[in-house]
Amino acid sequence: MSESNISFHRLQDLSPAQRTALLQRAEHDLSSFIEKVDPIIEAVRTGGDEALAAFARQFDKANVTADQLRATPQEFAEARAKVPAELIETLEFAAENIRRFHEKQMPEAIALHETHPGVIVGDRWNAIASVACYVPRGKGSFPSTVLMTAIPAKVAGVKKIVIITPPGPDGSIDAATLVAAEIAGIEDVFKCGGAQGIAAVAYGTETVPKCDKVVGPGSPWVVAAKKQLSSVIDPGSPAGPSELIVFSDSSVPADLVAMDLCVESEHGPDSSVFFVTTDEAFARDVAARIPDHWAGMSDSRAEFSRSVLTGKSGGIVVAGSLQEAFDFVNDYAPEHLAVLADNPWQYLTKFEHAGEILLGAHSAISVANFVLGPSHVLPTGGAARTTSPLAVFDFLKRTSIASVSSEGYARFAAKAEMLARYEGFDGHANAVSPRRIEIVDGKQPA
Repeated sequence: MSESNISFHRLQDLSPAQRTALLQRAEHDLSSFIEKVDPIIEAVRTGGDEALAAFARQFDKANVTADQLRATPQEFAEARAKVPAELIETLEFAAENIRRFHEKQMPEAIALHETHPGVIVGDRWNAIASVACYVPRGKGSFPSTVLMTAIPAKVAGVKKIVIITPPGPDGSIDAATLVAAEIAGIEDVFKCGGAQGIAAVAYGTETVPKCDKVVGPGSPWVVAAKKQLSSVIDPGSPAGPSELIVFSDSSVPADLVAMDLCVESEHGPDSSVFFVTTDEAFARDVAARIPDHWAGMSDSRAEFSRSVLTGKSGGIVVAGSLQEAFDFVNDYAPEHLAVLADNPWQYLTKFEHAGEILLGAHSAISVANFVLGPSHVLPTGGAARTTSPLAVFDFLKRTSIASVSSEGYARFAAKAEMLARYEGFDGHANAVSPRRIEIVDGKQPA
């Protein structure tokens, strides 16, 4: 067995600058993409459907015209006829698990609490009006992303949900993607991907409706377009190129770790995948076994994985202590974190920042990605330090509710007036002065 040039990084040998560089992801430097997406965005804003069709022909090499951007009922029917029954059953199985998980997440529509006599405060949750779900296609087809984005939106009660996805060369949408949309209850599917798709739902075109928010993973082109349009459409949490950290204390087979390192690294050369451990001998054993798993992959997927694991954004990180390993993982804040150990639960509280944490040998990344229930749309680029996985909360907005009785007002008014006077807001102060009660009681001067 050979280590096949898997990248090795010993934390104790790295300078602060080198350690910082190891934490960088493809989406951290979007400057070159920003320059390129700006004219695309402007073209869609002014050119609408014609611009979308032109970009589909240019970027996707797709045979699409401006009057073919919306998936038709016939295309839905043809798609269902093409997809094997076993795959349809699997999509339905996944959809039910995703729906069940997110139904459990839903908060009470109205939650009120009496904090003082006569003072009732709380929250009301209701759905945002419209959402676009972005489903990528550049390096494959992802019907699972349809389910992972659209079903939480449905559960939350969003009234208008659309799907945007790049067309294939023949101008069609991936058949399983259309079947997944049908299973999720989505009728509006549009053939527009990349930066142009984000611009379409931000501004609206003759065919594609303007939406309040866009969710879903995408390439740096998509991430850059979301960033540029963040004042026009809510871009949701960052969901860029795939990333994974596998942590192991060497209590599981090295072959298992090697297998899981090939999962997210096969997404593409812009992915970031690391194995973090304190045991260098075990790490070298893992590295030696990775080529066996490449041999079981297609040439293109194996090459993607190889480029990541032998490059500067992947490989093996050897820490000098468990605490150093935990610190690196938390600084990285990965999209996916797999903890492979005989007793993984002992490590759970050590990891503070991750989009998801998968505990144990049977908690396979693929199970979580496709059929378990929680959404696989997770924060990337270190955003897991402050943001959360896609969930019903991304499709809900919270409104504060308050009601104060005369009894409660008597307790609070003078305090509010004092703060208002101090901050120099005369109107605020007057509104809680004794005159308010005179007005309410009908005793104000004539």
